Parts: sequence; structure tokens; C-alpha cells
Amino acid sequence: MDEKTFKERTKKFALSVVQLVETLPRSQTAGILGRQLLRSGTSVGANYRAACRGKSASDVVAKLSIVEEEADESIYWMELLVEGRVVSPERVSALIKEANEILAMTVASIKTLRYRNQRAA
Repeated sequence: MDEKTFKERTKKFALSVVQLVETLPRSQTAGILGRQLLRSGTSVGANYRAACRGKSASDVVAKLSIVEEEADESIYWMELLVEGRVVSPERVSALIKEANEILAMTVASIKTLRYRNQRAA
């Protein structure tokens, strides 16, 4: 997947997270979990954009590692929303699937860049 497409995909993911959080019930638990999800879910795209502007391969890897962490954290918060019975599994299944795909592609990119760095050294 090219850079432009992945930027669009991570932005769409962030917007979907925003929409989900806006529809959460008005409870203390939903508010806390929703804020955490909002932070991590919107951070995925922001950090990917930062990675695209990396100054070196190691800088790109470091920034992509943040994308990896934030995508995984987003999955965690959505799992808590489901397991805490705040939302139904059906309501977040597509979003969790997308987060897992973004996570997998990010990990693959990190591995590729690390391999290229080792070969170049």
C-alpha cells in the first residue's frame, strides 16, 4: 500500500474512532475508556504522518513503532469497551478489524526497514 493510501486509511480510522466515542453512553466508565481510545486512535494517523517525514530510516522505524503501539492500544480500549459491556461486539468489530490490519501492515513495514538497514550496514 502506498503512503498516500495509508495516510487516508489511518485518517479514516481516526474519524471512525471519533464517531464511536461520540456515541458512547454518558457514564464515568465510558467517558474514561472513550478518552483513552480517542487519544490512541487519533494518534495512529498523526504518528504515521510524522513517520513519513522521518529524517533517516532509524527515525522512520522509531515513529512507526509509535504507530504500532497506538494501534495496539486502540484495540485494547475497544476490547475493554466490549468486555465491560459498554458497547456490543458488533458495534466495534469492523473498527477492531481495521486496527488489526493497520497494526499488521505497520509491523511488516518496520521489519522491512530494519532488514534493509541491516543489509546496508
